[in-house]
Amino acid sequence: MKILQWITTATCLMVSCTGWKQTVPFVHSVYVTQPAATGEEQLKTYSGIVEEAHEISLGFKTAGQLKNILVKEGDLVEKGELLAELDDVDYQLGVDALQIQYDQLKEEVERTTQLFEQQSISANDYEKATAGLRQLEVQLQVNKNKLEYTKLYAPCSGYIRSVNFSPAEMVDAGTAVFRLLDVSRLEVVADVPVKAYMDREQFTRFGCKTAYTGEKELPMTLTSLTPKADNNQLYRMRLAFAERPDKQVTAGMNVEVCIRMAEGTTGYALPLSAIFRDGDGVCVWTLEPDSTVSKRRIEIGGTTTKGEAVVASGLTGNEKVVRAGVNMLREGEKVRVIDAPSKTNEGGLL
Repeated sequence: MKILQWITTATCLMVSCTGWKQTVPFVHSVYVTQPAATGEEQLKTYSGIVEEAHEISLGFKTAGQLKNILVKEGDLVEKGELLAELDDVDYQLGVDALQIQYDQLKEEVERTTQLFEQQSISANDYEKATAGLRQLEVQLQVNKNKLEYTKLYAPCSGYIRSVNFSPAEMVDAGTAVFRLLDVSRLEVVADVPVKAYMDREQFTRFGCKTAYTGEKELPMTLTSLTPKADNNQLYRMRLAFAERPDKQVTAGMNVEVCIRMAEGTTGYALPLSAIFRDGDGVCVWTLEPDSTVSKRRIEIGGTTTKGEAVVASGLTGNEKVVRAGVNMLREGEKVRVIDAPSKTNEGGLL
């Protein structure tokens, strides 16, 4: 009995001591799975090409003479990097001149304020003085902005595709000095035949392979499928990478687009441990790109021969679904994804 009391006392002391320590936010670890179509799948492959998200024309917001061009064609630039400069001597002189006027008028307004508080001048004269100061302050800021506009920065990361001017040349405001390929988000473009377009409702999963990734298939999501055929009766399809690809995937690279089409699909199979009840409905947790979880309401259409649940509606097959520990999560909670179950957690149930 004394031993039990001693253990209880020691446990309380340990808990009270740890209470003084700063608590660290706990992040749940989850194991995710991807819904599998319950019907038979066909694999269709088409040729595609990697493209940058878009091409940007970069120019100065003010006119002037080019002083420095700090990049050349083909250079990789980072967001915020200085690309070129205009001769800013005249702009600096304009700022200096207005700064002198502003400082002088500011001192006069301070004296006028004292006289107004002493009721030595009229309210009309005081308002005229303060309005003049505000107007000069605006003019000064406009000139400071023009001085800042003599420097051209990269609005995003990308490659310099072309340089259209040389140092010492005059450029107008808005004239394209550079053309920048925005590679912050890459896309894959493929042209599919009429048969594939007509069967678009049966698309379940998308991916692509390159000569450098071998048999590894990079998961993709469909962003658009043009409803109008071109002269060759092909429909333009655009796909986005589900995860940011590595540096081996670059704009202009040829890829093999893999489209899986389901025949007679009745739904998507998921482990029973991934499904939980929320009120009167049934839900699953889907993993968002920012590593947070989002609740998705689904409908169950039965079970498979392996004992998995068949999701009749609510999923597209491209989601990543949390397969275990679903009752411990909250909407918008950030989680840590476990790539594979540990040896002490066989089956990924924890």
